[in-house]
Amino acid sequence: MKHVIIGNGPAGIVAAETLRKADPEASITVIGAEVATPYSRMAIPYFIAGKIPPEGTHLRKRENHFAQLGIDLLHARVTRIDAAHKTLHLHDEQPLPYDRLLIASGASPVQLAIPGIDLPNVQSCWTIEDARNICDTVRPGTRVLLMGAGFVGCIVIAPLLKRGAHVGIVASGDRMVPRMMTEGAGKMIQKWIQNNGVTVYNDARVTAIEAGPDGVLTARMKNGESAEADLIINATGVKANIDFLKDSGIATEYGVLVDEYLRSNQPDIYAAGDVAQAHDIATGAKTTNAIQPNAVDQGRIAALNMAGKSTRFNGGIAMNVLDVDGLVSSSFGRWWGADEGEHVELMDESGWKYLRLEFKGDVMVGATAVGFTRHVGVLRGLIQAQVPLGNWKERLLKEPLRIMEAYLSSNLAATRHFNH
Repeated sequence: MKHVIIGNGPAGIVAAETLRKADPEASITVIGAEVATPYSRMAIPYFIAGKIPPEGTHLRKRENHFAQLGIDLLHARVTRIDAAHKTLHLHDEQPLPYDRLLIASGASPVQLAIPGIDLPNVQSCWTIEDARNICDTVRPGTRVLLMGAGFVGCIVIAPLLKRGAHVGIVASGDRMVPRMMTEGAGKMIQKWIQNNGVTVYNDARVTAIEAGPDGVLTARMKNGESAEADLIINATGVKANIDFLKDSGIATEYGVLVDEYLRSNQPDIYAAGDVAQAHDIATGAKTTNAIQPNAVDQGRIAALNMAGKSTRFNGGIAMNVLDVDGLVSSSFGRWWGADEGEHVELMDESGWKYLRLEFKGDVMVGATAVGFTRHVGVLRGLIQAQVPLGNWKERLLKEPLRIMEAYLSSNLAATRHFNH
């Protein structure tokens, strides 16, 4: 059996290791578009901050780890898939046959179509090479402008400040992380970073970037404002890497559409990680869920199915955990709320604490928290289990901090229910 995996991120690597355990005699090839040793993007901020060396970003630290497992790592870019003939074509048009294929190609930064986006010192913060460029460029006093107030923009703030940069951030809306957290949470995060010296441009969007004769960059914004910078980082979002699937017959929307076994509509082709559009527990829809725990889980399950060990993926859940210069926030499930649902919101601005719980009937469907780290696993558990809360729903609407009691009581109720 010849297994081929497109993508050497967490989903692809876990899939390869799972396949080796499940199918000791199989041929396993993992294709990575980057020259670098397989690494975790989530480790990049720690590398930029100087907390870990480059090898600290590696997904596996053991020397010759993949060789010892008989996993072949291939540096190449897949240009197209011929599903009918079970063949991949690489950038040099070299054909590569497969028996079973996993698409774990991940996501890439969205490239804005604006003048000046290709100028020197305008870049993304997505790859390890991007991180090295940032480390080489940013010194104490360097002016850095972040285009985008989403996840990537926010997690890189602290490393930049640690390197002594003067940081500005362009937010298209009225707060931070509007696609991840509620208005109350986003505004609290914004106030926090402003108190730490970050300049925020709200309701703004960069429409052009110009370079002066001295190399200084000027970002022009739609609201008439402008900002000068020595380095501009594009952090305006990412999209799944599916362009190479054109004309392959593989069904896509904004990711590869998969069933409960992470199978695509084409025989022997699976998808996992940021590129997989799979069932979401909280919404019931199929969506991409670009977080590392989800990628690892899907990579493992897809591999088991590729090895003939039927394993169901019960669904993912939106989960965002964000450390913005020391202020930890999180959101889970349908954090924006449900139609005809109820919610409770608790805010302590002076203590930098915020909590909002979302309900549909007596089931918790979403949550957002800032400054609460002790019981975030409980929030996730209540949402993911979809256990009816009964009377605890009304109690939480009055006293949302009693989530641990609700969790324990609901789990006991669920256990009794299943035992009968």
